[in-house]
Amino acid sequence: MWKRPRKQIELFHAPRICRAGALIFSVSILTIFIILTFKNKRVSIYPSDSQHLKWNSFWSSLQFQPTVEFVNGTDIIWQIPNSPKAVLFLAHGCYGRAANFWDRSPSCQNCVGLPEERLIVLQALHQKYAVLTISSVGSCWSFGDEERRVRRIIQWWVGKHKIEKLPILALGASSGGYFVSAVAKDMKFSSIVLMIAEGLFDSMDVPSDYPPTLFVHMPKDRIRKLRIKRSMESLRNMGVPVDEVECKGFPLTPKFLSDRIPSLDETFSVKLFELFREKGFIDENNYMKSDGRATQWKEAVKEIEPSADDHEWTDHVQEELNLAFGYHEMTSLQMEDIIRWFESHLSVT
Repeated sequence: MWKRPRKQIELFHAPRICRAGALIFSVSILTIFIILTFKNKRVSIYPSDSQHLKWNSFWSSLQFQPTVEFVNGTDIIWQIPNSPKAVLFLAHGCYGRAANFWDRSPSCQNCVGLPEERLIVLQALHQKYAVLTISSVGSCWSFGDEERRVRRIIQWWVGKHKIEKLPILALGASSGGYFVSAVAKDMKFSSIVLMIAEGLFDSMDVPSDYPPTLFVHMPKDRIRKLRIKRSMESLRNMGVPVDEVECKGFPLTPKFLSDRIPSLDETFSVKLFELFREKGFIDENNYMKSDGRATQWKEAVKEIEPSADDHEWTDHVQEELNLAFGYHEMTSLQMEDIIRWFESHLSVT
């Protein structure tokens, strides 16, 4: 166990034999350079295929049918697909809750289905993962007692549903990412994903069998990027498999918000886009100039929708604007990378 402190390609010259040979050689060198450069880093940007963006991409084959329970002083919400092959525990960020991951339904009247959270769940269910979400007791996750409480809940839940032999995975964002990094030191996950969080590796003893760890982060947050780099180096030195996915900001489009948010129609999405451009919230290339939290868009929206404060979609729009700016937000856009990571380390713990 250990405690981590806080955090050429050689070219040669030879006689030219033929133009074709030189071309093949050049292409080979370029290929090697690219492989070496990007071996341990994947950079994800806004996908070009709009099908990956829409809120109803899985609607024809998959529906939310969550079960809500109150266990050990907190809410848990879960869904198990037919013939599950793994269990996925999801940990929200500060001021989040389990209800954010699920659409409102007869079985979950208080669910809100934030756009990124719900798409993470849908893609996990599509992958045949049993999904378990747990609410933190306070605004953010705490450590010690809450770690033990969550471990007991997970162990009780998989035992109750007779899926304790399945691999267990975990994904946490922000506060949830720090929490997952701590829970993983005592609970055997097949692999974990820490989203917009560097983990708590500077303040805890890390066992030699710590699970493979993928960092999904937004490099616009330069301080966090450096901390993640240090965490990766420390884990790698321990022999723990690590990788990272960098999530860049992307331009808004007129239909982006209606593609991502179930309760927002296309006409209103276009109006919002035009309003944001008129107010100067986006630049000439349609990129957000500031994080959604720092943009006075809610006041501006009242010009076209006076009752905007009464609509649930305001929180949903806020999340998507944060995501487009690409500084600190939960994201489902990298779920293909995340699932690939989970699948490559899928083993019974």
